[in-house]
Amino acid sequence: MSTPTLRSTLEAIVEPQLVRPLGDVGFIGAVDITGPFPRVELVLPFTSWPTAPLLEAAIKEVAEGTSIVRRSMNEDELLALRNYIRMEMRGEAGPGHHDHSEPGPRFLDKTSRTRVLGISSGKGGVGKSSVTVNLAIALAQQGHKVGVLDADVYGFSLPKMLGADHDPIVLGDTVIPTLVHGVRCLSMGYFVPDEQPVIWRGPMLHKAIEQLVTEAWWDQPDFLLIDMPPGTGDVALTLSEIVPRIEMYVVTTPQAAAQRVAQRSAYAARKLKLAVRGVIENMSWFIGDDGKRYEIFGTGGGQKLAEELGVPLLGQVPLNMTLREGGDAGNPIVTDGNETDVHAAFAQLAKTIAAQGQARVYRQELRLV
Repeated sequence: MSTPTLRSTLEAIVEPQLVRPLGDVGFIGAVDITGPFPRVELVLPFTSWPTAPLLEAAIKEVAEGTSIVRRSMNEDELLALRNYIRMEMRGEAGPGHHDHSEPGPRFLDKTSRTRVLGISSGKGGVGKSSVTVNLAIALAQQGHKVGVLDADVYGFSLPKMLGADHDPIVLGDTVIPTLVHGVRCLSMGYFVPDEQPVIWRGPMLHKAIEQLVTEAWWDQPDFLLIDMPPGTGDVALTLSEIVPRIEMYVVTTPQAAAQRVAQRSAYAARKLKLAVRGVIENMSWFIGDDGKRYEIFGTGGGQKLAEELGVPLLGQVPLNMTLREGGDAGNPIVTDGNETDVHAAFAQLAKTIAAQGQARVYRQELRLV
């Protein structure tokens, strides 16, 4: 194999974190085939780049016996990578881009195929984050490109629940979300110690959410799920401005009290002109060791809420000890390879939401009176 042929083959390998060919992101340096075995320079933003072992394995598969030398990028190479990512984020590197002055990432464009799903609840403790994590992974398992944003800045929980082995990567003013279980994830929990409280006023919160949405390398996901904080505060207002096409999904338990509080969250979303697409009922029942089904938190809350909102009840997720244990240990239940009623519930929920398609956006200026 000649040097140009080997180089072009290596440059075509796709980098898993950025999902771009190694040649495009500048990860292949010198290639030398003059010795008994090829020698390849793997140029990385830093030598402990999380996918480095995978890249080395892919290179050796192309040319068995290859000697690989890792090297960190210099300042010019880092700047080139940053610029490439920024252009890709805004569509400036692709043939389909028409407006180079557009400031936001292209997945937020009106014509984008990306669906942004806000997973909300009126109160804490209904398992909203567990639903978000497992639904996101279930969508990824069904072949979709998925991102998850933990917008619960004051009560972040997704980093522990997902169990990622590395933090997001910061390249200048651009953040590359953590990639785990096939899902890209960003959370304030990656940037502050777990025990440190976030004490911010509204403007700081607004800026943080804006940066996590618009300054991160989400690429062009099919779905971006946003784990909303409980209630109807600043985050919902901020997201309605940054992501006007956000679709809201309300999580509740069968309990009547939880259903009434969740209803307020849905009504707040509608006041912000956000589409409410459906209700997800969590902790719907529990199967005891005796095989009997126990409705610990009552029954009918999800269906009643859906009827009052005029939207469908999209799914009911049973209460399961493994679901809770998986969240605590960083092993979401849908990743364990088992087949239970919980696994089936999340798989069906993912299919149902995907089948809904994008919400229609009605523009006020086109309204006939």
